[in-house]
Amino acid sequence: MKNTFKKVVILGAGWLGKELMSILHENGVFTQATIRSEQEAQKQKLQFYYVNENLELKHNIDLQDAYWVSCITPKSNYVASLEHALKLANKLKMKGFLLCSSTGIYPSEMKVFDEKSIISHVTNKQKLLEQAEQLVLRLGDKGKVVRLAGLMGRNRHPGQFVAGKRLNASALASVNMLHQKDAIYGIIYLLNHWQHADNIYNLTAPDHPSKQKFYSQACQLLNNMEPSFSHYEVENRIIDGNKITQLGYRYYYPSLATALLNC
Repeated sequence: MKNTFKKVVILGAGWLGKELMSILHENGVFTQATIRSEQEAQKQKLQFYYVNENLELKHNIDLQDAYWVSCITPKSNYVASLEHALKLANKLKMKGFLLCSSTGIYPSEMKVFDEKSIISHVTNKQKLLEQAEQLVLRLGDKGKVVRLAGLMGRNRHPGQFVAGKRLNASALASVNMLHQKDAIYGIIYLLNHWQHADNIYNLTAPDHPSKQKFYSQACQLLNNMEPSFSHYEVENRIIDGNKITQLGYRYYYPSLATALLNC
């Protein structure tokens, strides 16, 4: 993999961010990745970054002329943390800021949603996600958003979390999922094609089986008990992730059946 960029700051070295850091390292990209704990950051040879109870920023990031990727999940002080990050990134002469958002920003209507779909606020989480996105999009060409579908991959197998449970969902509802590998390489692809990329992209596998089919297969692979469902109405809420393919990206796991085999 040949990259057009040399330096990246990763906010949030969790399940996604840490693997992104590892792959970038393997390909010769210098990174600074962050966690909240100063003590743990020192142990793991990472950077620390957090906003305290007084909404004051504490950090030791000093990488200049880098792209920034925010993998921070929307929890407490999320917006304040992002506001501080954008100010710091500008101070350090960032090349661009990519926010990992969520396809959960789209309404619960039964329809196909793409990047041009109108966002309506219903839940507090949706309001928070849009507030964060708007902060980044105000940067113009330097700010981009990638909306990630439900993530799966190593140490996050869907068959682990639903085994034997009764789910408050329709068995015939469509699934919108994404393998970790496609999340990471989709992010890297956008960084490599920054100048030609639009400001918002969905990342979700083009395969949308029913929840019953998907979770049954996931549990069977682990020899776990399959889940049951509260109802059986057809619910086709589908997130369209094809726009990034028009930029030239090709999903590693377009089939969720194949993705499950690689978790």
